[in-house]
Amino acid sequence: MNQQQDSTSAMALDETTVDRDPIKQFRLWFDVAVASGSRLQESMTLATATSDGKPSARVVLLKGVNADGFVFYTNYRSAKAKELDENPQAALVFYWVELDRQVRVEGTVGRVSEEESDQYFKTRPRESQLGALASPQSEVIESREVLEERLRALENDYRDREVERPAHWGGYRLKPERIEFWENRPGRLHDRILYERQADGSWSIARLAP
Repeated sequence: MNQQQDSTSAMALDETTVDRDPIKQFRLWFDVAVASGSRLQESMTLATATSDGKPSARVVLLKGVNADGFVFYTNYRSAKAKELDENPQAALVFYWVELDRQVRVEGTVGRVSEEESDQYFKTRPRESQLGALASPQSEVIESREVLEERLRALENDYRDREVERPAHWGGYRLKPERIEFWENRPGRLHDRILYERQADGSWSIARLAP
């Protein structure tokens, strides 16, 4: 157990004291990760699979979380987007090494509204907006120079006007069905608390063996 974990020992993981709402519990842990100075605390591994079950995973950034789920953004023509179109079942993993804590999320993914994507796109740095237009994400390209040339052309085209969100770029929201909170403990007797969504929309809470 590291020094940072000692400082949060008052928040020990226990199925009798965690919040009954896993999203609220996630926010508690996320706020601690932010306060700890954890670098890129919003980074999460997104695991997807094709319709025939071939898996793949990559790190993306969490851009919003509420009762409806966890939001991230990407190119709708990317490999991950194509897999989500085929198979909307996906999983997320957050790991905050400074805190020895992990959160696993499983559920169904769907696109956010165009209005929500538009609103977020406007908050992105201009270079990131142009990058979304310049990059044919996941496609084979001849060289980096191809990307840089496309970016220079776009910078010229949009020199005096706002960059609008391209139709092929936007957000996804993962609606969780299972959320597991994991915390390191001595002797590998780790704490694991599992939330599972019930048919009536409520959540069950159980402790899992490490």
